[in-house]
Amino acid sequence: MSDSAASPPPGGSEHPTVEDATAKEVLGHGDLKPILPGPGGSDYERYLLTDELLQLQKTPEQMVHRDELLFQTVHQSSELWLKLAVFETDEAIARMAEDDLVLAVRLLGRAHHCVILVTDALHVLERLSPWEYHVVRTALGHGSGFDSPGWKELRRQAAPLWDAFTGVLARRDLVLSDAYVRERQHPSVYDLAEGLIELDERIAIWRSVHVKMVQRVIGGGAVGTQGTPVAVLAGMTTKELFPQLWAVRNRLTEIAAGPDAGPR
Repeated sequence: MSDSAASPPPGGSEHPTVEDATAKEVLGHGDLKPILPGPGGSDYERYLLTDELLQLQKTPEQMVHRDELLFQTVHQSSELWLKLAVFETDEAIARMAEDDLVLAVRLLGRAHHCVILVTDALHVLERLSPWEYHVVRTALGHGSGFDSPGWKELRRQAAPLWDAFTGVLARRDLVLSDAYVRERQHPSVYDLAEGLIELDERIAIWRSVHVKMVQRVIGGGAVGTQGTPVAVLAGMTTKELFPQLWAVRNRLTEIAAGPDAGPR
C-alpha cells in the first residue's frame, strides 16, 4: 500500500465528503485557522461550544435505553428555543413601553416561531415505542414538563406583556375593541393585539399536541412522573393567557350587529 493511500485526507477524515472538498478547494476553508479562543478545531465549534454542547447528553454506557438520546435531545433543544422566546418577549415588552410597536411585533413573531419549533419537536417523541418508553421512564425520576424553566418563564411573561399592551392602549386613549374597529387608524396596535393572541394560540396548540403525544405514549388514563393524571393535562388545553383578547371577539360581533353597524 502506498504512503498516499495510507494517509488520511486533509481534515483528518478517512471518508471526505463533497462538502469537505468544496470547502477546501473552492472556498479555501481548508487553509483557515481558528482565531477564536477555546477548544475545537474551527471557529464554528469554538463559537457554538459544540464540544460542551454535545457532551450534555448521556453516553451509550450511561443510558438505560438507547431512546434516552431522543428524549434528551427533544427536551434540551426545546429549552433553548424557549430561552430565545423569553429573550425576545422580554425585549418586546421593553419596546412596547417605548412605543416602538413595529419592532415589538417583529420580536413577538420570533417568539411565535420558537413555540412552533418546540411543538414540532413533540412529534419526534411520538416515535417512542409505548412499551420501551417505560424503560426510559425509569431514568427520569420525578422529572416533568411542569418543571421546565423555559415554559415557567414564558408563562410568567403573560402578565407583563398584557400590562405593556394596555399601556399602549391607554397612551392612545383606546379601549381594546378600538384596536380592531379602528384598525386603519392604528395598524400597529392591531398588529400588536394579533401578535399577543397568536402567542396565546401557539401555546394552546403546544398544550394540545403535548396531551395527544402523552396519550399516545403512556395512555390517557395514566399518571405522570409527578403523580399528575394525564386527564389534568387535557384540562389545561383550554387555559388562556390573554382571555380579554378572546372575549373581545364577542364584543366585536355585538358592535357589528348593532344599529349603527356598517362598513369600516
